Amino acid sequence: MSHHTATVPGATWVARWAGVLLCLAVAAIHVVDQGGIVVTRDPYYIGVAYHVLEIAAVVTAALLLIGLVRLGWLLAAMVAVGPLVGYILSRGPGLPYYSDDIGNWTEPIGLVSLAVEGALLLLSVPLFVRSLRRRT
Repeated sequence: MSHHTATVPGATWVARWAGVLLCLAVAAIHVVDQGGIVVTRDPYYIGVAYHVLEIAAVVTAALLLIGLVRLGWLLAAMVAVGPLVGYILSRGPGLPYYSDDIGNWTEPIGLVSLAVEGALLLLSVPLFVRSLRRRT
C-alpha cells in the first residue's frame, strides 16, 4: 500500500485529524507569540525560523488531510521537534543575539507550545514508523 490511500480506516482518520489540529495549533501559537502573521521577530533569523515553522505546520496539515501520511507524519515530527529544541536552547544557554528568554521556562505561551508539540511528537513518531512498515 502506498503512502497515499484511497480508503482509510476510521481510527486512522481520527489520528490524521488530531495531527492536523495539532499542526495548526503549533502554527497559531507561533503566530501569536511573534505578534502576528506579517511581523518578524528579532533577531531576524529567529523571525525567519518562526515563519518557516508556521508554513511547514500548515503544509504538513494539508499533507495529512489529503492522505500523504508517510511524508505528513515525518514532517509532523519535525514540526514538533524543531520548536522543542528552540525552546530548550533559547531558555537554556541562549541563542546568538537572542538572550531575552534565558531562564524563562514558565512563560505561559511557551508551556502551551510545549504541550502541543509534545502531543504532536507522541502522535507522529509511532504513526510514521508504522507507515514505514507498510509495503509500498
